[in-house]
Amino acid sequence: MNPTPAQQGYFFPAEFARHDATWLSWPHKEASWPGKIETIYPIYARFIKAVAEGERVCINVADEAMKQKALRHLQAVGADLNRVEFFLHPTNDAWCRDHGPAFLINPAEKKKMIVDWGYNAWGGKYPPFDLDDVVPTRIAHHYHIPVVHPGIVMEGGSVEFNGRGTLLTTTACLLNPNRNPHLNQEQIEAYLRDYYGVTNILWLGDGIIGDDTDGHIDDLTRFVNEDTVVTVVEHNRSDENYAPLKENVELLEKLKLENGRSIKIVELPMPAPVVYEDQRLPASYANFYISNNYVVVPTFRDKQDDVALDILQKHFPDRTVLGLDSWDIIWGLGSFHCLSQQEPSV
Repeated sequence: MNPTPAQQGYFFPAEFARHDATWLSWPHKEASWPGKIETIYPIYARFIKAVAEGERVCINVADEAMKQKALRHLQAVGADLNRVEFFLHPTNDAWCRDHGPAFLINPAEKKKMIVDWGYNAWGGKYPPFDLDDVVPTRIAHHYHIPVVHPGIVMEGGSVEFNGRGTLLTTTACLLNPNRNPHLNQEQIEAYLRDYYGVTNILWLGDGIIGDDTDGHIDDLTRFVNEDTVVTVVEHNRSDENYAPLKENVELLEKLKLENGRSIKIVELPMPAPVVYEDQRLPASYANFYISNNYVVVPTFRDKQDDVALDILQKHFPDRTVLGLDSWDIIWGLGSFHCLSQQEPSV
């Protein structure tokens, strides 16, 4: 048996740790934003511009034509193109959090490794996904760094880390039979420990209404530092999100970090329901992305936008919290965190 990444001293850092780069897959699948895809590019380009101020941005594209389209949008917003690098890695869709590379680091040896989890488009909902499934290995080969294949399905948006050994996830997603029906909770936890280098796995329950990923944690509860999470709450008792979000707060209050201490819990409001063509969309301020310079937060033209931004700014004193309109992007059923995957510094 080969030693696991954890046995070799590798682990998955917290998102708020220093990055070398952010990875994206340029959006091109019209079925993900039916009738709206062209409207998302100006905001998406502004997202890239902000992230590129503090780190490289690596973008997967299908061909030269897609690269040129991306460049036109980035030039239009004044992004620093010296910090943007394109890779000829064709994808089926744009959700790089879930199909992109899971970078592990070994600080003692100053090395990186990529974990290439299996990817099945959230339980086979949106085929084809064959191109997305091989993206991490293609990136590992480009960098000439080790890549490991656990052989089970896992998405980046389903797991959240404090960088000290604690991983947060949900039973709604990881125990869903459309992912790994042959594994029970104990077996899945073994994979998480072996391939993410964590020691303490904490389970929440259901995700938010409208989330087609079956309850990803990145719409729900996020670490802002090693011992503090922000978690979304719904104050309207008649809203479908009220009960599951209240239950998640109650679960968080009982859970312990890897050092045995309780988690510090900060409540983040939910926006009013965002509905498009009679479909409730998974609008959540928790789907922010932590880059080196900014915390980029989706906003929804809602009175709670500024409240959420102020709460997050208090907990990221070393970064600027930047709200970007996600009204059109959320029609794709995800936002800035779902679209991005960090490459940590060693």
